[in-house]
Amino acid sequence: MAVPKRKTSRSNTRSRRANWKTTATVLSACPNCNELRQPHMACPSCGTYAGRHYAAAERTEHQA
Repeated sequence: MAVPKRKTSRSNTRSRRANWKTTATVLSACPNCNELRQPHMACPSCGTYAGRHYAAAERTEHQA
């Protein structure tokens, strides 16, 4: 396994890490209730996806 000969400088390390940006989560409107949801996932407010109802996906008031 290769071992570096010199310590990587702080500026080189930080300039390399400058590209580690996150992207904002894409949201789309639910066709059933028009709430915002992530695409390809069941709606957290009404629990529907592709015309089917999934009760496990619904958000309740008592969840932490």
